[in-house]
Amino acid sequence: MPGLDRAPGVAVMCAAVYALVETAWAVTGTSVPFTAHTAYPPAVQLVLAGLAVAAGLACRATRRPLARAGRAAVRGVLVAATPVLATGAVSLPAHFVTLAAGSGPDSVTGLTHVLLSAALTGALVPVALAHRRRSAGRCPRCGREHTGGRDVPLVRPGAATAPRRIRRVAYLLMCGTLPWAGVKTVWTLGGDALGITAEKWKESNSGGSDAAKGLAEAGVDVTVLAAGLGFLLLTGLMYPWGQVFPRWTPFLSGRRVPRLLPLIPAWLTAFGLSVYGVVLVAYAPLAALGVLPAPALDTDLGATRSGTLWLVAFGGTAFGGLGFALLVAARSYAARTRPACATAVASAEAQPSAVPWGRA
Repeated sequence: MPGLDRAPGVAVMCAAVYALVETAWAVTGTSVPFTAHTAYPPAVQLVLAGLAVAAGLACRATRRPLARAGRAAVRGVLVAATPVLATGAVSLPAHFVTLAAGSGPDSVTGLTHVLLSAALTGALVPVALAHRRRSAGRCPRCGREHTGGRDVPLVRPGAATAPRRIRRVAYLLMCGTLPWAGVKTVWTLGGDALGITAEKWKESNSGGSDAAKGLAEAGVDVTVLAAGLGFLLLTGLMYPWGQVFPRWTPFLSGRRVPRLLPLIPAWLTAFGLSVYGVVLVAYAPLAALGVLPAPALDTDLGATRSGTLWLVAFGGTAFGGLGFALLVAARSYAARTRPACATAVASAEAQPSAVPWGRA
């Protein structure tokens, strides 16, 4: 992965900023939303700050040779801290939809926490990846076994379409958005669904931005539009135009798409969507059976218990489907576009029986 030499420094900087901000919030008693009705306790904020400091120290340690115990300690810290810190970025897609609709952030501190979590997670992952490769005796830059240093040029594979099985799985997962998008579209077009009338739906969204209202008048729900943008990102990850800018792109036609340009938003968005989707899909049947408390009904909207639970289930299949589809496509994109050191390519070409390095 390009830029791995700079990754530890970037991660240390992100960890320091994250720890300072979280500590300042905890000391001053600043409210940082965890859910719509709860906030992070100061003790939890201090724990998160401590994890960020530990992760930053681990990243700094990867810059020098380590003994076996040191490598194991660094790996343990990164494996433990990264998923915990990443949970703070789960709501990133929801914030994106809110901002895209022109409604402004629900909470400045909440949005700041999400962005800091996303930045720190994005910085830790390449450090952990390079450390894992180095510990396994492989090149930390390209992940392959080869002789020679890291000062050789990187060879980048040509643009290629994702394998057919990857495309089929991704499109099948995307079908999970159809029930949810269909219900939203019925409401915006003036129809009734799940016991809720179009008039009630429009009244409940009357406080939205002018952009969201304009889209609704045209029969387009802003969340459905956001899902459409996610589908655009998904297709870009699976087809050559996501690796080389197409001819209709002004000033960029024929240029190589920076590898991380689609991967970073795909990974960050997919993580939050998939987790949220799994939670909703699991919650809906359990609430219907009485194992978990049913969601509060919006009486102003005229929602019924069954209609609300169906909407929760549809939201789960939509968010989870899009999230897992992006994960599948991003993994394939990362494999198809991964560069290799020139010495690794020469070694692979010298072994006809080996699998070509650029094939997913």
